[in-house]
Amino acid sequence: QVRVVESGGGLVQAGGSLRLSCAASGRTFSNYAMGWFRQAPGQEREFVAAVAWRSGVTIYEDSLKGRFTISRDDAKNMIFLQLNSLKPEDTAIYFCAAADTLTSLARSYGSWGQGTQVTVSS
Repeated sequence: QVRVVESGGGLVQAGGSLRLSCAASGRTFSNYAMGWFRQAPGQEREFVAAVAWRSGVTIYEDSLKGRFTISRDDAKNMIFLQLNSLKPEDTAIYFCAAADTLTSLARSYGSWGQGTQVTVSS
């Protein structure tokens, strides 16, 4: 069982930046990848980015690539999501989760955290 805890959300003005963190514990060795998703009120959960633990290979939602960057600290079992040039439409709860494969499909992920709220004001 993998447990994840997200942090780093907050209120920021449009154009600003935030760095989200996700701490993983438990059987992390059994997981292949960690991903970030987000969910805005009344909308479905949306894939943001994912990274493979060992290789560091990353995948992104095309529309977010260039503004958001995912990274990992293997030694600390942590992943990060750097959010730059934030827009009001980026307002959502951001979640991290673990998967056995590097994928953008939410149904492939388990061990979801509680999320961290990101609010971008105009």
